Amino acid sequence: MIRTEPTHDPGALSQAETLRYARHLILPEVGPAGQRRLKSSRVLMVGAGGLGSPIGLYLAAAGVGTVGIVDFDIVDATNLQRQLLHGTSDVGRTKLDSAQDRLLEVNPHVHIEPHPVRLTSENALEILRDYDVVVDGTDNFPTRYLVNDACVLLGKPNVYGSIFRFEGQNSVFGVPGGPCYRCLFAEPPPPGLVPSCAEGGVLGVLPGIVGTIQAMETIKLLLGIGDSLAGRLLIFDALRMRFREVKLRRDPACPACGDDPRIRDLIDYDRFCGIPQPNEETSMANEIPEITPTELKQRLDRGDDLTIIDVREPHEWEIGNLEDHGARLIPLAELPERVDEIGPDEEIVLQCRSGGRSARALELLREHGYSNLLNLKGGILAWSDEVDPSIPKY
Repeated sequence: MIRTEPTHDPGALSQAETLRYARHLILPEVGPAGQRRLKSSRVLMVGAGGLGSPIGLYLAAAGVGTVGIVDFDIVDATNLQRQLLHGTSDVGRTKLDSAQDRLLEVNPHVHIEPHPVRLTSENALEILRDYDVVVDGTDNFPTRYLVNDACVLLGKPNVYGSIFRFEGQNSVFGVPGGPCYRCLFAEPPPPGLVPSCAEGGVLGVLPGIVGTIQAMETIKLLLGIGDSLAGRLLIFDALRMRFREVKLRRDPACPACGDDPRIRDLIDYDRFCGIPQPNEETSMANEIPEITPTELKQRLDRGDDLTIIDVREPHEWEIGNLEDHGARLIPLAELPERVDEIGPDEEIVLQCRSGGRSARALELLREHGYSNLLNLKGGILAWSDEVDPSIPKY
């Protein structure tokens, strides 16, 4: 693996760098002074996935001297549709190793600082402290709030991007006098209300667009040119190919950046976002009766009278389903209006992709008076692993 260290004079441009950045140097807004500024800059990417791919590629190509990366994940085949830092041969490697090799191939003059950890309240301030700009490429609410609060406490700009299905958002938070992420979203949504990309999907090219905008905003901040997205939320609709803009203002009552901030230390962001703690997960598992795929297959082979309800979306059903075992499709969103299609005395097994949506469906049926309910543990992904590998995984 190639690793480089910064030169003794991080601001000086070598002849090779002068040639490489020639198209920057002839821009009056950049020039040699701006390129030297980029070379002496330090940017932290939080995440080396869909958003982190274009962010990292363009920051490295632009000559940002030090690019830090926080990521503890492993490259999976499902990443390759959108995470262009990684290739087929990288499946099973850490994203940090894969990203570092790719970025140094793009530009061996940059220095990559890997942080192979999960960003937490215990390490965030220490990691973020030495960087000029933080770029948020995360895909979950606890880390977004953590990055926001840490940036506010440290006085670091937070270049924000998010993606879902066909829509993306961009902004810049944490600049002096500007709003932070909490000014836009004071509280996280209830757990389960917003599906993850794994549940809801994302068009592969979308993070390329949103992440490239994040890279652009980062470079503008480092160079001190143009108008940043601070105070503006840029919303991109890929299906209609439309951008629209929403003005944002700093909330004087914001607990993080307001006139009388209450957040002076980092908190437990999983708990803040309603994510169960380990002991709570055990308690919840005890409340949600489960059946494993192996147990379900044994009961089906025995001829037990079971009703399998698949609560995924129709397009997921088309990928693979348990129709041969009598499963019926009732998407979770339609379940409240279609509960009368399910007999009150039936023994019901609820199933989805990995078990989360079916657990919510089970709770919903309980509220309607159903009691003989089981949740397929691990969903159809676990069925593919344990029972029938011909069922495609996605």
